[in-house]
Amino acid sequence: MGQKTHPFGFRVGITETHRSRWFAPKALFAELLVEDFRIRKYVDKRLNRTPPFAAVSDILIERTREELTIILKTGRPGLVIGPKGQEIDKLRDDLQVITGRKVKINIVEVKNPDTDATLLGEMIAEQLKKRANFRRVLKQRCESAMQNGAKGVRILLSGRLGGAEMSRKLDTRLGSIPLSTLQANVDYACIASHTTYGTIGVKVWVYKGMYTDQEDETSTRAAGGRARARGRR
Repeated sequence: MGQKTHPFGFRVGITETHRSRWFAPKALFAELLVEDFRIRKYVDKRLNRTPPFAAVSDILIERTREELTIILKTGRPGLVIGPKGQEIDKLRDDLQVITGRKVKINIVEVKNPDTDATLLGEMIAEQLKKRANFRRVLKQRCESAMQNGAKGVRILLSGRLGGAEMSRKLDTRLGSIPLSTLQANVDYACIASHTTYGTIGVKVWVYKGMYTDQEDETSTRAAGGRARARGRR
């Protein structure tokens, strides 16, 4: 049996904060949890799976008694906002109908999409659908991530690669990925590429350096990204 741990879940409460940030009494907890799932599913389908393909990499949800705040991390903020803010207004109205609450949407731009694990995985999945040479795709994406500031990258493909009869795995690594170091900022994503000959799994790990070497906690919170929580070092 494998003894693998999810890189994000392993660091929650120590160097990462939760993606849903709210408190609720026991009677309401299940309802709000399901609501969070529905919001994420709807936003992903609306912005990532259909035009405008806005490259949303993360959806953070914060709640107060009166308001629901959704923070979208995206590589293409202009497509999410739309001309004169029309798209974001439509999205806000739809989410208010789904949740029955007042909704506020904040947009955070992903400065470097080539080092974001989710966007990297989506790009590879899209190229695999177009029957691109998987070995070349992996090599290009790994090298691009390293050139754009990543300190280590690993991409694992699993499935009927190239339409072969037998499924197999292809693992590509560049640099270092210290998975057991809690202070290491390791971004992880698992994406499914639905090709004509079957589903191919794409797993991506990107090591961006130590949290202690990055900007302080207050500036990260102001940007709306994942803040470094207080805890063990």
